[in-house]
Amino acid sequence: MNKIINIAIDGPAGAGKSTLARKLAADLQLVYVDTGAMYRTIGLYMARCGVDATDAAAVEARLPEINLELRYVDGVQCMILNGEDVSRAIRTEEASVNASKVSAIPAVRAFLLETQRGLARKCSVIMDGRDIGTVILPNADLKIFLTASAEERAKRRYTEQVERGEKVSYEEILREIQERDIRDTTRATAPLKPAEDAVTLDTTGHTLEDSLAIMKALLKERVGLE
Repeated sequence: MNKIINIAIDGPAGAGKSTLARKLAADLQLVYVDTGAMYRTIGLYMARCGVDATDAAAVEARLPEINLELRYVDGVQCMILNGEDVSRAIRTEEASVNASKVSAIPAVRAFLLETQRGLARKCSVIMDGRDIGTVILPNADLKIFLTASAEERAKRRYTEQVERGEKVSYEEILREIQERDIRDTTRATAPLKPAEDAVTLDTTGHTLEDSLAIMKALLKERVGLE
């Protein structure tokens, strides 16, 4: 592929962005960039330091201590925090909640912005998050806003965590997703919303294969990728 192509996938927590974007990137031989993992990594660091993730001043003061790297092993993005691979450690519900909190802090978003845009300038990417099409890659070749009902998203996340051997409550996950939706859509900095030129895809009731097929059809139609 000679031309660099950027695909932006946004949507709320648990909509399947990471799973679908990772699969699409592998099938189409593009670089997958999970921006949520970056916020989770910062949230993890703050938790380890005992910093309240809602204290913007305290979080900003700690940012210079963070050396964050993205490494790709067999096409899979790994998050490296100050030399430690934290790819698994950031996949807890606590890390998800902390990610939502730190992502509302302008200094954190500024800290990660150039890293994210730099990757998209260097190579063709599928990048997922909550403000990719609106803020990070406003000129992306295709923008998809992926969503599903809160109940469906909670069910998916519950299943994933149970399969990892975690003891979790569906009701608690649903409550946290609903709270996160409120935080993400009402925050002052880069609130979660579809870009004006985004294609909205509601995956409620769809299998992974159904959603993947729809997204591949969009990519073929809009940017000629197949």
